[in-house]
Amino acid sequence: MINDLLTAFVTFFTVIDPIGTIPVFIAVTSPCKESERKEIALKAAFVAAGVLLFFIVVGELILNAIDIPLPTFQIAGGIVLFLFALTMIFGESKPEEELAQVKRNSDKAIFPLAMPSLASPGAILAAILLTENSQHSIVEQSLTTLMMLSVVLIAWILMVMSTWIFKYIGNSGAAIISRIMGLILSSVAVANILEGVKIYFNL
Repeated sequence: MINDLLTAFVTFFTVIDPIGTIPVFIAVTSPCKESERKEIALKAAFVAAGVLLFFIVVGELILNAIDIPLPTFQIAGGIVLFLFALTMIFGESKPEEELAQVKRNSDKAIFPLAMPSLASPGAILAAILLTENSQHSIVEQSLTTLMMLSVVLIAWILMVMSTWIFKYIGNSGAAIISRIMGLILSSVAVANILEGVKIYFNL
């Protein structure tokens, strides 16, 4: 049981990527006051947790209802994740397209912080797979959900601390970190796509 919980925590930490969210948070909140940053961080964490909880509860039912195999969802999620990673690698340090879409603080909390930075396609996929009804009991699913929420809590703490971190890395540092994380994220995305293809075609 402990090993399963540790595996769930590590999996969620990898796909939610609280550390990788820092440069995204810094980019979209750089013009904001400290109080506004804290408000955005809290709302982003709540929205991300809500989205992931939704898919834990009904995600598998939805996929089964519309007859979508989990491998195809994994492939689609990997493609979306890869496209987002490309914007981190080749975009500006404060992505012009994303900032043009966020007019209010509530928008910034939802996009791109809550989705797709925290509640990413990979995180949604992990939430569905790690709580599959046929494989896990209600108790196991509840404990896995607690692991997911603990990672979101860590992400919130890191976002709140990002102002202190930003003092040491600055705009240039944030841009470098963003591109590095984008490269790592693209690798994870490709791995998800290949794994989905492998499962779908029974390779």
